[in-house]
Amino acid sequence: MRRLRSGKIRDLVRETSLGVDDLIYPMFVDETTDSSVDISSMPGIQRLPLDKVVDDAKEAADLGIPALVLFGIPKHKDAVGTCSHGEDDIVQQAVRSIKEDLGKDMVVITDVCMCEYTDHGHCGIVDMDTEDVLNDPTLDILGKIATSHVEAGADIVAPSGMMDGMIGAIRNSLDENHFENTPIMSYAAKYTSAFYGPFREAADSGFQFGDRSTYQMDPANSNEAIREAELDILEGADIIMVKPALPYLDIIYRIKNEFKMPTAAYNVSGEYSMLKAAAEKGWLDEKLVMYESLLSIKRAGADMILTYFAKDLARMLK
Repeated sequence: MRRLRSGKIRDLVRETSLGVDDLIYPMFVDETTDSSVDISSMPGIQRLPLDKVVDDAKEAADLGIPALVLFGIPKHKDAVGTCSHGEDDIVQQAVRSIKEDLGKDMVVITDVCMCEYTDHGHCGIVDMDTEDVLNDPTLDILGKIATSHVEAGADIVAPSGMMDGMIGAIRNSLDENHFENTPIMSYAAKYTSAFYGPFREAADSGFQFGDRSTYQMDPANSNEAIREAELDILEGADIIMVKPALPYLDIIYRIKNEFKMPTAAYNVSGEYSMLKAAAEKGWLDEKLVMYESLLSIKRAGADMILTYFAKDLARMLK
């Protein structure tokens, strides 16, 4: 076996390649600040005011990164996420700014959820008497959010709320508004994970009561992920996502092999932060573990990777 492990021969027989074209860069646009805000639990990542978003997107484009995904932090939050789907809400403004400047040079994906826009922090409408997250009343709002993003210029919408029927509701809303050619990237297998902790600081999306276990998946379940993905595909999803990535490589592998669909994986905030923390301690070589981690996600079957390492990896590969 060692005959094929030396020099350029090693490169010739490599089974998996990881490139800049595989990367999607997450960005946080914050309506509550006039300057960039460092995220303490995610070294190197910032919440950006609207006037800095285009510069950050340009930097990603100059590095060859083909796509970004936008998350918004509004000034006003309420129980029904009023500021999630208006023409001049924060994500809609950011999308217009990026597309006006970069046009087709950057694929703009938008996260479609309610958790950043609600004062209770849950991903849907809540019955405040029972504290239950209500599935069907949420679907109409998700459709409005997705349509408003596409009207602003988004190329792909990515619903992440894990409401049953959300893909069908969004597909119907987009089609009714003549956006039948806009793809949907579904967070189809999104687990109730402890690895989301730093993201909640970044997106100001922590929940005020309960947890998200009634609508996000049990980490113990694998077959359920196949059912979730199949339902979303039948409802019109064009890309299927698994979130988180590293603890769920088996799920990425199963979904890719089962459906042969374009498959995304989200290398989430906790995965990013733990490697950054270990590297800061001098326990790990940051570049090597970053590359190995992202390569493993690609090897498992992901066609695209949402990762906070996107710019770091792009610089390394250059």
